[in-house]
Amino acid sequence: MTAAADTDALVIGAGAGGLMTAARLQHAGYRTLVVERLAYVGGRASTRDIDGFKVNNGAIVIETGGITEQTFAEAGAEFDVRSPAPPILYRIGRRDVDVTGGGWGLLLSRITRQGAKILAGLADARQDAGLPDSQISTADWLARYTRGETVHGIFRAMCGSVFAVGPDELPARVFLTYFTRKSAFKKFGFCPQGTIGIWQSLVAAFTAAGGQLWLSSEVRGLHVQDGQVAGATVRRADGEQAEVTAKVVVSDAGPAAATALIDHGQLPAEYLAAVKAADRPCAMITVNFASQDRLMEAPGLLSFASTRRLCYAANFTDVCPEMAPPGWHLYAGTAVPRPSVGDFDEPAETDLLMADLHAQFPGFDRARILSTVVTRDDWPPQRAVAGYDLPPGTPLPNLWNVGDGVKEYANGGTTACAETAQIVAAAIAGRFPLRAR
Repeated sequence: MTAAADTDALVIGAGAGGLMTAARLQHAGYRTLVVERLAYVGGRASTRDIDGFKVNNGAIVIETGGITEQTFAEAGAEFDVRSPAPPILYRIGRRDVDVTGGGWGLLLSRITRQGAKILAGLADARQDAGLPDSQISTADWLARYTRGETVHGIFRAMCGSVFAVGPDELPARVFLTYFTRKSAFKKFGFCPQGTIGIWQSLVAAFTAAGGQLWLSSEVRGLHVQDGQVAGATVRRADGEQAEVTAKVVVSDAGPAAATALIDHGQLPAEYLAAVKAADRPCAMITVNFASQDRLMEAPGLLSFASTRRLCYAANFTDVCPEMAPPGWHLYAGTAVPRPSVGDFDEPAETDLLMADLHAQFPGFDRARILSTVVTRDDWPPQRAVAGYDLPPGTPLPNLWNVGDGVKEYANGGTTACAETAQIVAAAIAGRFPLRAR
């Protein structure tokens, strides 16, 4: 049986970018429908329950005081994020160093005698003329100033933490733009329900405002008429097919997935080629573990200078004890494999991460491994390597993409998703303003 539905805005995917776009559109008065193929919200920034532990399946930290929190405030959604103090420590040798308030100067002074030279390079990068060519990698740029393994290790951890790639795969221009112009040492925190908690809060505000969310439903195709999207065929959770008409469509599934829903004869060959070229998902490996012993003193994140693969570890239960059963501490350790783009030896890379965890956390051998998660291919930490993103607009005037495949230059994570949501919602309001009903 085929049903029919009509809406102003159809949003494909209830991940971070999709939900924040939908919340903005509904708040602005657009009748908005979100279609999500999974049975839960959050996508690659969600949470699963494992024997009472709230285990995140992707993004673990949420920036505070920025555009994400602003989006929640505008939508009238609760923003329950607790910030550790300090938010991050850097393990240099056997010491965990706090650089809060000192930034690059304090960090570099602790790890290298060449700190002044690197600081000079960072200062040059604050000017457009001082940014290196886009073909130079972060690793090659840093090698101009030092060969020190500890310094390269910290930069490797930073590349992995923010951009989910190694320094040899990230353009130095991207790294330097982010860390000199986008507030390198940001404030962030954890949600006590796991990351899914903030998306559930946003959904509550969205649906209270009249928005619709269809879970366990899948968009099977987008229909193009007269050069723009007219609607979509959706398979509902009960197996019923629905034909949805919409004035605008926003996809949070990535540009490649969005184009796959359209007859390619409706899209220019140049755009299809650009989508294919930009479809460069990276990869990460995360071990979620718990212990009745305290294994980590840092109350938030701990970044590493001298590991083989481990970039950072998170301590959730210092500020969010609700994420674990009483008496337990919940942690996650994350690595970027080599290479992070393309194929890699998954078992060998996972073994290197496990070896790092054993080396860095005495007592890890007694910890309970809750899950080992490899995010890659069509379920990656970032759909495009930063610096190679497509713009959110498409050749079809009422179809946009949001999320980490169309990030603004030198951005990443859920913050980048919030930024794309703001940009696309504003574009829709400008191009398709609401009319009195």
